[in-house]
Amino acid sequence: MPLRIVSSLSKRREDFQPIHDKKIGLYVCGLTVYDVCHIGHARTFLAFDAIVRYLRFLGYDVTYVRNFTDVEDKIIKRALQEGVDSRVVSERYIRQAEEDFDALGMIRPSVEPKVTEHMGEIIAFVQALMDKGVAYAVDGDVYYEVNKFSGYGKLSRRTPDELQAGARVDIDERKRNPLDFALWKSGKPGEPVWESPWGLGRPGWHIECSAMATKYLGDHFDIHAGGADLVFPHHENEIAQSEAVLGGDWVKYWLHCGTLNIHHEKMSKSLGNYLTIQDALRRYHPEVLRFFILSFHYGSIIDFSDAFVEEKEQGLERLYHVLQQLDTTLDASLQDPALAAASSLSHSESEMVTRLAELRQAFIEAMNDDFNTAEAAGVLFQTAAVLKKYLLSLEDDTHTIGGGSYFALNQGRAFLKEVGQIFGIFQCSPDLLFQSVLERKLQNVVLPLPEIQQMISDRSQARKTKDWKRADAIRQALADHRILVQDTPEGTTWSVRR
Repeated sequence: MPLRIVSSLSKRREDFQPIHDKKIGLYVCGLTVYDVCHIGHARTFLAFDAIVRYLRFLGYDVTYVRNFTDVEDKIIKRALQEGVDSRVVSERYIRQAEEDFDALGMIRPSVEPKVTEHMGEIIAFVQALMDKGVAYAVDGDVYYEVNKFSGYGKLSRRTPDELQAGARVDIDERKRNPLDFALWKSGKPGEPVWESPWGLGRPGWHIECSAMATKYLGDHFDIHAGGADLVFPHHENEIAQSEAVLGGDWVKYWLHCGTLNIHHEKMSKSLGNYLTIQDALRRYHPEVLRFFILSFHYGSIIDFSDAFVEEKEQGLERLYHVLQQLDTTLDASLQDPALAAASSLSHSESEMVTRLAELRQAFIEAMNDDFNTAEAAGVLFQTAAVLKKYLLSLEDDTHTIGGGSYFALNQGRAFLKEVGQIFGIFQCSPDLLFQSVLERKLQNVVLPLPEIQQMISDRSQARKTKDWKRADAIRQALADHRILVQDTPEGTTWSVRR
């Protein structure tokens, strides 16, 4: 199945056909840098991180652009509160964002333009709109005249009346239409300003993305992406101003990422459910957060809770256990995959290789269905189950295997690693992942790890001697410290309740 995308503009599945064959231009609306990043930012940028990775996996040459808005009302307000230049605020939070994104294992964009470094392009774009007769200047401000663009509302699929009813518009009697939006704002005392044909001032919010995307991706490019909250007014306004200057369809496909709620509520500092990326990383391994977010389709709404994240954490650990078993078995056999491939395969080995090829194809088909990482993650678990079952069938005292089985298992490991590159998981050793997850779980537990392990051992001994009273007492003592003990046919396991 070819790659198909559900564009927010058409609202239907379309075969993906890049403008320039194997070269793709992709622009993601980035951060307004006035504060530290929260987990909602992680959701958006991890979703598109995986999409870029997958497009490159398919062989596309992707130019990935993600901007920083480093001049804006909120930045100016914080700078005035702190008594510093606005550049001090913006640069501080750009550095922090880069640290957060690196910690989450995000690939760096091809270009990360800043608004303050593209004033020439922005002013030229505003002037082009003035020349086209779709913008007007009033007392040093420049506005886009919405009524001059017949396609206004085509992305959000609302009429101008509906847009006005649902929009928060500035009350300004100088505007010809309440929906007209600022392209250039005249400077006010204490604000950063730049020279322009309309006087000292700074850009409006929307114009920056049109100017920067066009500079790096051309007059028409393949994919424009961002959070669902940007559909209106930001992306609607981008379309209006860009197509007024450039003509035709500015962007071929629009992708929008769903929102992230905390315990079924919109994240808000006032509600006390605001979670920064830094706080989330203190609680969860970066790959756990990646796997949690990518276990949902990028367009869906995610509900973030400890219970949901811990479920994905356990799932990721199960996948890592299979990878660990593969590594142990293959390393013990120390065979050359190329030599193993040349040997004849038994019926069971051939069936295994065929099944793995089918699963790999199923993964690709899931991702080709509008980048459905949720379905693709399900295929990953199917693959792990197949590999685990095959490993069990090969167990013996030496843990060594023949050439055909080595080839089959090596195919399985290669597939897991391949998926890992797309999802951004399996980037550390299993032991390191297990240790890191455990340390995060134990950070608020008073009992030291050796004491926990000794209590588990003492309880196991009590159970062997049928001292049920002592075993139950130890179990309760552990539970009092959020250590949950579970007895299974394979033995006793324990986990930490966060």
